[in-house]
Amino acid sequence: MGCRLLSASLFCIAHLYCLLELGEALTSSFSPKDVFLIDCGSASNTTVDGRTFLSDETNTPLLSVSTPSVSASTLTPVSVSPILTTARVFPNVSSYKFTVTPSRFWVRLYFYPFSYENYELNSAVFSVVANGFTLLSDVHVTSSIQSSNSQFLFKEYCFNVTSTMLTLLFQPRSGSYAFINAIEVVSMPSDILQDTVHTLEMTSTQLDLDSTAVQCMYRINVGGPSISPANDSSGIFRSWAANESNLFSTAGVMNVSTGRDSITYPPSLPVYTAPPAVYSTALQMQDSPGTNNLFNISWVFSIDPDFVYVVRLHLCEIVFSSAGSRVFNIYLQNRTAISALDLLYGSVASSARYYDFIVDSHGDISSIWIQIGPTPNSLITNKNAILNGIEIWKLNNSAGGLDGTVSIPSEQSNPTGSKLFYIIGGACAGFVVACLVIVGLLLCCRKKSKVYKQSPSAWLPLPIHGGNSVSLASKASTVSHKSGTGSYVSSVPSNLGRQFTFAEILEATNNFDEAQVVGVGGFGKVYEGVMDDGTKVAVKRGNPRSEQGITEFQTEIDMLSKLRHKHLVSLIGYCNENCEMILVYEYMANGPLRSHLYGTGLPPLSWRQRLDICIGAARGLHYLHTGAAQGIIHRDVKTTNILLDENLVAKVSDFGLSKTGPTLDQTHVSTAVKGSFGYLDPEYYKRQQLTEKSDVYSFGVVLMEVLCARPAINPALPRDQVNIAEWTMHWQSMGRLDQIVDPYLAGTINSNSLRKFGETAEKCLAEESINRPRMGDVLWNLEYALQLEETAMAGGVDEDSRNQILELPIRIPAQEHWDTSGVGDPSLNSMTSERDSEDATGSAFFSQLVNPQGR
Repeated sequence: MGCRLLSASLFCIAHLYCLLELGEALTSSFSPKDVFLIDCGSASNTTVDGRTFLSDETNTPLLSVSTPSVSASTLTPVSVSPILTTARVFPNVSSYKFTVTPSRFWVRLYFYPFSYENYELNSAVFSVVANGFTLLSDVHVTSSIQSSNSQFLFKEYCFNVTSTMLTLLFQPRSGSYAFINAIEVVSMPSDILQDTVHTLEMTSTQLDLDSTAVQCMYRINVGGPSISPANDSSGIFRSWAANESNLFSTAGVMNVSTGRDSITYPPSLPVYTAPPAVYSTALQMQDSPGTNNLFNISWVFSIDPDFVYVVRLHLCEIVFSSAGSRVFNIYLQNRTAISALDLLYGSVASSARYYDFIVDSHGDISSIWIQIGPTPNSLITNKNAILNGIEIWKLNNSAGGLDGTVSIPSEQSNPTGSKLFYIIGGACAGFVVACLVIVGLLLCCRKKSKVYKQSPSAWLPLPIHGGNSVSLASKASTVSHKSGTGSYVSSVPSNLGRQFTFAEILEATNNFDEAQVVGVGGFGKVYEGVMDDGTKVAVKRGNPRSEQGITEFQTEIDMLSKLRHKHLVSLIGYCNENCEMILVYEYMANGPLRSHLYGTGLPPLSWRQRLDICIGAARGLHYLHTGAAQGIIHRDVKTTNILLDENLVAKVSDFGLSKTGPTLDQTHVSTAVKGSFGYLDPEYYKRQQLTEKSDVYSFGVVLMEVLCARPAINPALPRDQVNIAEWTMHWQSMGRLDQIVDPYLAGTINSNSLRKFGETAEKCLAEESINRPRMGDVLWNLEYALQLEETAMAGGVDEDSRNQILELPIRIPAQEHWDTSGVGDPSLNSMTSERDSEDATGSAFFSQLVNPQGR
């Protein structure tokens, strides 16, 4: 009896304690001391989400400009927020200054480029600095928007302000200008971010957030819908995205939810840490009794290398009510972060919590992987795991930058002094430039041989292909001279292609003129150039702060110097002096395949053209897989890496991630997972075992992208349509693929040709590699789909191609010359089939990606 009374008493005390927790948490609201919401360039105030953004025209004390700025406006789609329909343009260094109460602040910046009079905001390049922290460095907003597949560019930062002035400084690149559409400067709670975080070894470490700037990279409401700023916790106004775009696979997972009123917050956790809407929804494994969920739910997030990140995981058990019901592990970067986590151990159901972990991305780390999975314990009935929310923050580097290390001078408080500073600085800069020009002209006029010296670089010397690791710069002692085509002849082996001098590259690109930028990729920017013999080229210039470096540079040269095929991009040469890594390709007139499918307004391709392009790309990949003793695995097949020449002949490009295939006594290559999200082979990701079938899976995604004219991953679509592979396979399984084809193609495709194409893609997208065809078989079936289309166009009798994939005798489509000896006569690489003769461009021209996307 006494035990029962004691138990009842303890239950009442616990229940009362929970009520007190709930009451205290719900009252822990936040009211910001300082709120500045600015609609830049607007002549009047604008109300959005119940908040009023003030015009900077009527609040001129906020705006400090060294030269007059321009207020621009334009008509924009209805879906764009009203605060994005105007902008303030800065031809010179300018700033906004906010008088504030010292504390920690949110700073949110909105960019939406458009054209206005003489200002083309799509080409603007500029930097933004806030109280000494470099928030943006030489940002090209249009490229950033394209790479993120969004309508506008939104950046969110927070940092501590110790003075009474917060200054946002906008500095345009020389010859360009800066712009901004809207600004939020709002004081924030000091305890949202904590100095104490966990390492992956589950030890504690301390951050110094009082002197650190932080950028919010991701804020995800896992398992639930997106949350607008108006629906976030009071006074915080954060945006929470849904998790479709970062969830690696939706197979075997399900959403769960509970009432928001049931969520409780412990005393140490303010309710504004994350709203109840985040903790009341979650993602877990599908509830299937009697089955073993022996897999992990995975998320992947692209990040910038060489920064430190804080990963916050929000957790709340909203399904079970007793301890031991669910025990699971959390993994970060393929390492165990938390083992055997039971959210109900020592806690109650629906109680919110979070864990902070620190992740260092130094090296070539370009993504953060988060995984949850059940603990392999036979005593646990429910093999399951759960996650409610994810936040990822980037910390500034040692130079105070969150986007590179560009140092930008602060404005002087005295306007006259500021002008004098710029006048003196400009004069000095002009003098230095003039000296450099004179020296450059003298060097160019010298006919005798020159010795080029390399200054120390963060990049290692490039090893010579086929020999020992030797710096190209070490060949400087060898005499070189001008060739008949205007290039400097190097003593390095000729099979690496033509070695250009940096002076030649500068001349070809007009000193890397930003107006000649035709694309930005993971390696760096791509410039259109013209060599001294009139040849148009594409010049890919490596960025030392890029996630790619010497490895990708060497791999690209090594691969392309060994391979020659009309459906593979070919390398003209490279430059490896002055700490530069530059690759030179022949200019590709029609750019990447992706730009002809969606997003650019180019004329749509016909079904026949699309089939020809897919067949050409398949030929290139088939050659890669079979044209060398071990074969080569591309590892990054996607529509931006399939290029089209002036005749729309397809060529596969970008071999920076390529790997030599397995030997005869191997079945796979064990290697770290690399590639592009949305195209990644799920088996390769799970087992880190790379095979040629990984390229086949990626090519299957390309086939569906070609058919449906939409991105591989589109987070703006409903959940079941985000991943093109899953979405199209759903319709393919119902035999209704014709319902989701590109509307331009509707009614123009022969049904048998479409059926064969769909069956081919379906085989490519098989979950297990053993069920996928080889690229030669894929090529055969694509040619058969084209034959069916041509037969229908000629009025012949169609065949029923259902279930015929891979059932006809396999043939190698056209004998090819396997040239692996290096740079050779391009005429030797033509294919001998009749179709190849029709497709051939008949030239030795090379190609290059003109609009590459970042990995």
